[in-house]
Amino acid sequence: MVDQEEEDLQMALRMSLQPSPPEPKRSKPRETFGDSSEESPEAKNRRLKRELMAAAAEKRMMISKSVSTKATDNKETPVSPKVVTQKTEAARSGHERKEANLGQELSPSDAEQLFLMVFGTGVSKDILAQWCNQGIRFSSDPETCMGLVQHEGGPCGVLATIQAFVLKYLIFCPEESEKSISSMSSQNLALRRISHNAVLKSGDFSSLTEDGKLRALVLSMLEILFLCGSNKRAVIATFGALSNPSFDGSQDGQKDEIIIKALEGLQIESPSDLQKVLRINVHTPGAGAFDHLKAMLPIFQSRLGALLFLISALLSRGLESVQADRDDPSLPLVTAPFGHASQEIVNLLLCGRAVPNVFDGCMDLGGGMSLKGIPTNVEVGFLSLLESLNFCKVGQLLKCPWWPIWVVGSESHYSVLFALDISVQDENELEQRESLVRRAFDAQDQSGGGGFISVEGLHQVLREAKINLPAEKLESLCSSGFIVWSEFWQVLLELDRSLGGLKDSTGLMGKKQFDLYHFNGIAKSVVSGSAGGESPLQRPRLTKLRVSVPPKWTPEDFMKDVSCSSGSNPSGKDGVVEVNQPERSQHAPLVDCIRTRWGRALCTWDGDPPSIV
Repeated sequence: MVDQEEEDLQMALRMSLQPSPPEPKRSKPRETFGDSSEESPEAKNRRLKRELMAAAAEKRMMISKSVSTKATDNKETPVSPKVVTQKTEAARSGHERKEANLGQELSPSDAEQLFLMVFGTGVSKDILAQWCNQGIRFSSDPETCMGLVQHEGGPCGVLATIQAFVLKYLIFCPEESEKSISSMSSQNLALRRISHNAVLKSGDFSSLTEDGKLRALVLSMLEILFLCGSNKRAVIATFGALSNPSFDGSQDGQKDEIIIKALEGLQIESPSDLQKVLRINVHTPGAGAFDHLKAMLPIFQSRLGALLFLISALLSRGLESVQADRDDPSLPLVTAPFGHASQEIVNLLLCGRAVPNVFDGCMDLGGGMSLKGIPTNVEVGFLSLLESLNFCKVGQLLKCPWWPIWVVGSESHYSVLFALDISVQDENELEQRESLVRRAFDAQDQSGGGGFISVEGLHQVLREAKINLPAEKLESLCSSGFIVWSEFWQVLLELDRSLGGLKDSTGLMGKKQFDLYHFNGIAKSVVSGSAGGESPLQRPRLTKLRVSVPPKWTPEDFMKDVSCSSGSNPSGKDGVVEVNQPERSQHAPLVDCIRTRWGRALCTWDGDPPSIV
């Protein structure tokens, strides 16, 4: 009887391995021993037990087959329900990740809102062509290899802002890891200064490696996208024909061929065109976002790269949030008639908000109306030629960013200004000292604005400003019974800094000197090659400027007095005569932009003047 039970069980196991039977089947007709009508209760119980065992065996084998569990020695291997659940969930998760990599489609309504928000109604084919033919690619020219090349006029605002962040990573954060994407803001500035790229101290960008540049580009793009997504998410927009596992696993050369073939004849001229081809992936902070964007980078290097990145930034922020940021959401973000990126686009990429103005905070107009400006500190800043023409006022948040890098805006173009030394943003120590002493002096001025104080007031100023005047200097100042600011200031200029004065052994007397670099990404034809075979080369423009900023207390009339007072000494007082000496200076519209950040700046350069158009 036991042998019969074993045979029935094994037959049930074998039958359960058959592919997807319509119904559970028994292994073979049951054999009865004797007349079934005369079956004893004991035999009936054994028969029912065999049937239950066979049914249970079939069920277990159905489960074990789904997780590839093998039977050994014709005996069933038990499968833990917990293991089955874990493996099933893992398979489901992998399927979901595969589906996510393919990207999500935009709904027709979202695609229409996005297209109209960017281009408006009645956009010209020329503007669409500008935005559909600009990739995010580095220059092949060794001198400007750290820069992104621009071929079309419209997307310069997008390229210049990405360029500013790329320079941040190349110069100041060369060791930044993709693991720190979730905390990219410069909360610990002191630690970040340590990782300065010493190789670029000389301004030789030809030493940069391709891997280093591409890594900086991916980190820059991700930082901007997460900034737009309030550091909670980043949306990466690609095209459906390219958002698939086969593309993701292809070699770079193969990817380029796939992209060229996929984009052949593709035009984006309407919301429906956008909806048909656009796919989006949403990422939270982490290395997964870095890996995905790195794999998709050839798509952003293609002719649709600048447009895709703008769309990614807008979707990261959220279309409704973008419209809420703006003062007039009825206007398109790409301005007519030339298709330039608006200030709202640049501000979105700089600070994560599509505000239209460049002043700090909000401006209350009364009656419940306000104008929106920059809400917080920024990593890279912004300077505008329009400020020098009194058309706008750039706030300190954009003028004094974490890093000495600025997007420069003119009437029709965006370019980038940067320094290799973070100290260019340091406050002038002597100017700070002058401000402190002046405040202390004015607090003792009881003349109603006459500019003089009493002897007792002078002693109070000396105590507050920690000035140690020699006895003869003090006696000379106090001889008339009152002290005039100009006389007191002259004494401080001649008093050594160790005694609380402003005499500078370097001879600069508070003058700052530093170098700035200006990069214009628009490709310009230049002649290269030997005399025997010169050929035109399309390359961006990089200009090094030597900047000298005199201290604010050197107006011409005051410095005449200073130079006259030093006339008795043929060699002049240390620093006094040198400050008054005229310096050679050159002028270009960029200099006017620089002077909105450093007033009275004098600039010189070699070769062609820097161009901001």
